[in-house]
Amino acid sequence: MKHRIVILGAGYAGASAAGRLARRLHGDDVEITLVNAEPDFVERIRMHQVATGQHLRDRPLRDLLAGSGVALRVARVTSVDVESKTVLLDDRHELRYDTLVYALGSARDDHGVLGVFEHAHEVASRPGALRLRERLRALPPGACVVVVGGGLTGIESASEIAESFEQLDVAIVTTGAFGDWLSPAGQHHLRGTFARLGVTVLEHTSVTRVDATSVTTDDGTPVPADVTVWAAGFAAHPIAAASALKVTDRGQIVVDGTMRSVSHPDVYAVGDAAFAHGPVGNPLRMSCASGIPMAWQAADSVVARLTGGRLPRTPMGYVHQCISLGRRDGLIQLVTADDHARSVAPGGRAAARYKELVCAGAAWLVAHPVPYPARRRRLATTTAAPAGTTAAVR
Repeated sequence: MKHRIVILGAGYAGASAAGRLARRLHGDDVEITLVNAEPDFVERIRMHQVATGQHLRDRPLRDLLAGSGVALRVARVTSVDVESKTVLLDDRHELRYDTLVYALGSARDDHGVLGVFEHAHEVASRPGALRLRERLRALPPGACVVVVGGGLTGIESASEIAESFEQLDVAIVTTGAFGDWLSPAGQHHLRGTFARLGVTVLEHTSVTRVDATSVTTDDGTPVPADVTVWAAGFAAHPIAAASALKVTDRGQIVVDGTMRSVSHPDVYAVGDAAFAHGPVGNPLRMSCASGIPMAWQAADSVVARLTGGRLPRTPMGYVHQCISLGRRDGLIQLVTADDHARSVAPGGRAAARYKELVCAGAAWLVAHPVPYPARRRRLATTTAAPAGTTAAVR
C-alpha cells in the first residue's frame, strides 16, 4: 500500500512542499494529495496590487502540478482529526493520511476590535482584494481611505492606494512609531515617501472601533473613513487549534527544527500555520520569506524519515525585508539573521525593481520547488527518525 501524504493549503508554503515531495519521492511508493480552497495559486504578497486594479498572471494549480503526480482536490478543509489521521472536507469527503503537511496559513486578526469584520476591507485574500478594488473605484474624489496597521502589509497597501488613486485622501494608523523596526536610514526613506505620496501618518494610535464611515481611536477621536483597510496583523487558521495538536495562543502549530509537530510526529506544519524558531531562538515571522524555506525543510525531513536518509542541517536566518512603496519606489532593509535591522536600507526605483524580482522569484520557486537535479527516492522498509536540526531561510 502506498504511503499517503496529504498537504493542506496551496499557498507559497503548501504548494512548495507538495512539489518538492513529489520530485524527491518515487511515485510507486507514495500518494500525494494537495487540498486547496481555490483552483489557482494566489500570489498573496501582491494582493495590494490587485486591490488597486493591477492584473496578475493566472497560475492554475493544475498547470503548476502537471506531470508531478500530485493529485489536486479543490475543497475547503472543515476539520482535522489527528488521532484517526483523517481530514474532513466541505464536500463531506474524508481523506486519510499517513503523513500530513498542514499549510492552511492565516487570515486577518481583528484583535477583538468591534466592526472589523462588518465594515473593514482586507488584502489577506484574493476575494478580499477584489472587493476592495471595486470599492476604491467607486469612491468620489476627496474620499477618505484609512489603513489600520503599520507593518509591511499596511505600508504596502497605503502607498499603493495613494499612488494609484491620487484623488483620494489616504491615512495610515500605527500603534507605535511609524516604521520603528527599520534602521534610521530606512525610516527616513519611508517617511519621505509617504510625505511625497500625501499619506497622513497617525502614530502611537490604536483603533478601538470600525464603523461604516469612520474609525474610532483609543482617545475617543473619530477619524473619517469612507473605506477602512484592516492590516493590523494575522491570525492562524482556526482548524489547528480545534484539533488535538499542540498550538500557541495564536493558534500556530508548535514544531521542532524539522517542522514536525511536537505533539504528533505524523504532522508537519509550515508557513504562517507553524510556530518555529530561528538561529538564536527567535520566532520566525509570518511571511513568504519564512514559508518557502520552511516548506523545503519539512519536505526534505519527510523524505529523510521515509527513506532512511539524513535530515538537512542548514541554519535558519534572514537577509533582508523587501518593501514595495508603490510601483516606482521601494525599500530594502538589510537585517541580521535573527531579523533585526542593519544600518543599510537602500530605497528608490532600484529597490522597487529588486522587490519585483523577489516577488517573481517567489512564484518561480513554487513552480520549481527543487531547483537542482534530484533523484526520486524509494521508501525504506523501516523508517528511522534522525535527530532534528534547524532550517534555512534564504
